Amino acid sequence: MNKKILIFFMLSIFIFTNSFITLANEQQPKQQTENLDILAKSAILMEATTGKILYEKNPDEKLPPASVTKVMTLYLIYEAIENGKIKWEDTVTVSEYAASMGGSQIFLEPMEKQDVKTLTKSIAIASANDAAVAMAEHIAGGQEEFVKLMNQKAKELGMENTNFENACGLDTDTVNHYMSARDIAIISRELMTKYPEVKEFTTKWQDTITHKTKKGETEFGLTNTNKLLKMYDGATGLKTGSTKKALYCLSGTAERDGLSLIAVVMASPDPKVRFQEVAKMLDYGFANYQVVQLDEEGKNIGYTNVYKGEKPVVNGVIEKPASFVIKKGASTDIQKDIQMVEGIKAPIIKGTKIGEAIYTYEGEEIGRIDILAEEDVNKASLGDIFRKLIIDWVV
Repeated sequence: MNKKILIFFMLSIFIFTNSFITLANEQQPKQQTENLDILAKSAILMEATTGKILYEKNPDEKLPPASVTKVMTLYLIYEAIENGKIKWEDTVTVSEYAASMGGSQIFLEPMEKQDVKTLTKSIAIASANDAAVAMAEHIAGGQEEFVKLMNQKAKELGMENTNFENACGLDTDTVNHYMSARDIAIISRELMTKYPEVKEFTTKWQDTITHKTKKGETEFGLTNTNKLLKMYDGATGLKTGSTKKALYCLSGTAERDGLSLIAVVMASPDPKVRFQEVAKMLDYGFANYQVVQLDEEGKNIGYTNVYKGEKPVVNGVIEKPASFVIKKGASTDIQKDIQMVEGIKAPIIKGTKIGEAIYTYEGEEIGRIDILAEEDVNKASLGDIFRKLIIDWVV
C-alpha cells in the first residue's frame, strides 16, 4: 500500500474515533458536584432523619475535635439517664481533678456539690470542661473508664475515624484524640434524634447556675458558645470547639419545614468563618432539599397467616418512619412494595420480623424497612383447635 494512502487512512480512523469519543462524552450525564467554597479543612452536611449526606469535603480525615467531643459526652449522659443508671436530681461531688480543668469552664471547686441537670446544662450551654469531667467520673467512676465507654459507643455507631482520650476535648500530648466530620455528624444525629430533649439546653442562649460551696452560694451566668442561635433561623444546637491544635470546629443543627440538618466544619481558620460556613451549608440544604415521609413508625402495613396459632393472622407494623430526602422540585413519586413472609408458625413474639417494605424512586431502590409483628401470638391449645374445627364445620 502507498505510504501516503496509509497515512491518510490512519489519520481518518483517528479523527473518526476521537469524534465518536467526544460525542459519547457529551451524551453522558454530568455528575453534579456542588462547590460551596468551604475554607474549613473538613466539612459535611447531613439530613438528620435519614442520615443522607448532602455535601462533603474531606469528611473522613482524622482531626482534633476540641469541645465537639462533648457531643459524645452528652449522649452518654442521656443514655445513662434513660437506662436508670443516674437521675437528673443526683448529687455529684466535684473532684479536685475535675475542678482543675482549664479552658472553658464554670469554675467548679473541689468538693463542690451540683446535681446532674446543672452540670449537663453547663456542658451543653457553656461547654464547661470541668462539668464534663465531673459527669464522666460520676457515670463511670473515673474519666479513663468513661473514655472506654466513649470509644465503645463510637464503634457501635460505626464511627470509624474516631478515638477519644478525654471527655472534654482539651488538646492532648499525643495525636490519639481525633474525630472526622462524618463521625461528628453521626453522633450529632444520634443525640438529636434519640434524645431530642437535649434541645432544652442546646437552644438556650443564656442561663444561670448557683455555686454551692463552703463560702456560700453565688450565682454564675452561662452564655451559649454557639452563635448560630442568634444568627440563624431554626437553629437548634449543637456544639462548638476550639483549641490550638483543632483550630475552630462546629457541629451546627437546624430545623425548618420538617427538614432537620446537621452541618459540621473542622479546622476552620477563624471563629467567624466556622459559623458562616455552617450557615452556608445549612442554607444550601434548606434551599435544595425536602423530606418526603410515606409511613410513620408503628403504622399497620400488612399481615401474614399464622400456622398452629391461637389467632389465624398477625398484623405487621413498620419498624421506623419511612422518610426520604429528595431534591426540591423533583418528582415525589416513591413506590412501595410490601413483601410479607408466607405464613409463620406459632408462637410469635411481638417485634419479630415478618416482612419488609421496599421503597424505590425513579427505578432505583432507596430503602428497606422491616415489618414487625404487632403482638404476641401464642401456640394454639387443644381448645383453640377444637373451636376452629367447629366454626369451620358450621360455616
